[in-house]
Amino acid sequence: MWVKAALNGGRARREHPAIPVTPQELALEASAAVLANAQALHIHPRNSSGVEDLADRCVADALEALRNACPGIPVGVTTGLWIFSNPAARLSTVSAWSTLPDFASINIGEAGSIDLALLLSARGVALEAGLTSVSDTQLFLSLQPDITFIRALLEPPEPDAADALATVSQAEELLDQARCTIPRLLHGCDATAWPLLRAAGARGYLGRIGFEDVLHLPDGTPAPGNAALVSAALQLAPS
Repeated sequence: MWVKAALNGGRARREHPAIPVTPQELALEASAAVLANAQALHIHPRNSSGVEDLADRCVADALEALRNACPGIPVGVTTGLWIFSNPAARLSTVSAWSTLPDFASINIGEAGSIDLALLLSARGVALEAGLTSVSDTQLFLSLQPDITFIRALLEPPEPDAADALATVSQAEELLDQARCTIPRLLHGCDATAWPLLRAAGARGYLGRIGFEDVLHLPDGTPAPGNAALVSAALQLAPS
């Protein structure tokens, strides 16, 4: 199973003492996750106060550290609108990036997502489409083939696994009807992280795991780091 390690997300140290925040901490966690066979990395860069920040220097420092630690491993960043005051501020900040990630995750349902996708695509950054709902999926399909995406991220927000998978089934139906062959990645968060990881494996989808998604191993014990989560994910995957 192909697994992307989501190293930190927006989580704070108060949630888990091993959440990587600085570029050096991200590099250490990334290196361990890759040794555990993570195939790609996803990060939320932080500023010196530990707050999510996509300013040029914050992104460049994080990318440089990860690329030095894990040469050849694709590194992606969030573009979450919650980090900014409005879509225009996000577009201005991203347009100023001097160091570009290998890929960026774009939440299709957020305001300004299409303009952001066009900007990043024009700069040569590969795109992942974050789909949380049927309406997101419909909008995503309306963008084909004008904007190229490397992955469709099925990210149901429901806290119950059965409800989350019901949302996934609706999105899958739309994607199948449209004969959309873009690779699909399915992941959950907290209580749904491990059930959806198992569902991704059963469907033959790509998977994602890491501190952004869950802080505990499948047996409920606290995970010591991202590498342990990646190892557990691969052990759950169908052989």
